[in-house]
Amino acid sequence: MIIARSVWRKAIVTAVAAVGFVSLYEVTILDSKYAARQAVLRESTAPPSPGARLLFNATAYCKGLTTTSGVAAQTGVAAADPQLLPVGSVVEIDAVDARYNGIYTVMDTGPSVQGRQVDIYTWNCNEALRFGRQQIHLVVLRLGWNPRATTAGFMDRFFKHPTAAPEPAPLPSRPILPPAPAEVKTEN
Repeated sequence: MIIARSVWRKAIVTAVAAVGFVSLYEVTILDSKYAARQAVLRESTAPPSPGARLLFNATAYCKGLTTTSGVAAQTGVAAADPQLLPVGSVVEIDAVDARYNGIYTVMDTGPSVQGRQVDIYTWNCNEALRFGRQQIHLVVLRLGWNPRATTAGFMDRFFKHPTAAPEPAPLPSRPILPPAPAEVKTEN
């Protein structure tokens, strides 16, 4: 009743309602295209961490007898930038060609393997040439040689205790020997 008698009050309420409707109309609704763009952006810029699914460029190589880690070059070995995927990292590759899908261990590095690039070893050089360069999805299963860098399994996460065990002291690089007894000279 108070609004019905006053023209000014009607005008103010109408103006507030119009501003509210216009501002509501201008709000961006997050749709599936926006979510897909954000996922691609996150995938292409996220740092490698265990469990991360990342977009990489892949090539194949066939030359060489031994890898940087000292292991013989063989199927299942990949080369990567050690700044992103250190030697010993275990990755799962999802390539366009299903023959190359699988789990690979990063055992090699190379001067031409920089950034988000992985180089898969194949024994046949013609096959490596046919592979060319393609975009793949790579899932990091473990980083480097550290077994604590693996993704926690479901049971580990489900039964995780709130108080974690203290870290054990690192092992010495050389065995600690007791001091040698001082030699005593006796003259006869």
